Amino acid sequence: MHIAILTFDGFNELDSLIALGILNRVKKTGWRVSIASPSATVASMNGVVLQSHIDLSAASLADAVIIGSGMKTREVAADAGLMSQLRLDPARQLLGAQCSGTLLLAKLGLLDGLPACTDLISKPWVEEAGVGVLDQPFYAKGNLATAGGCLASQYLAFWLIARLEGLEAARSALHYVAPVGEKEQYLQRAMENVMPFMAA
Repeated sequence: MHIAILTFDGFNELDSLIALGILNRVKKTGWRVSIASPSATVASMNGVVLQSHIDLSAASLADAVIIGSGMKTREVAADAGLMSQLRLDPARQLLGAQCSGTLLLAKLGLLDGLPACTDLISKPWVEEAGVGVLDQPFYAKGNLATAGGCLASQYLAFWLIARLEGLEAARSALHYVAPVGEKEQYLQRAMENVMPFMAA
């Protein structure tokens, strides 16, 4: 099972790395989580440099893809060359987007008729792209999910693990990273935000 986290220059560390950390709590043969970027290295909005594991074409072949957020997402959305490399398909992949990453799902035409979640700064851009924005941290329908707010990336990771490996695996991964003394509250909040969309 291969999960790719799309990470572009100017990326938000919380959006890409919280998901990376939680998803890698699954310790199963064949489970792999990759940072996918258009170049060998990418620098975050705060100057953290990451080395990419795979390129965008390889990410398009992954079983699941999270589109991370960042301060240059509108530039990515306007770059026809970059966008043409994103061959994502919810018929064969689980697709999630975090904050401004939702704009890329919208520009790819994958949110037609669906509401979505994003952060407050990105909200007008997503709405301008024709997508209604919800005032909540997480929404999913079928194989598409969106999250709004950096720390909502835990819900995307929880959803992906629950879909791919089952609820107990998702609970175990989140339990590991949740603060001591607050683990049950974190699990309860994740269940409340994600589980209504699992049935749908």
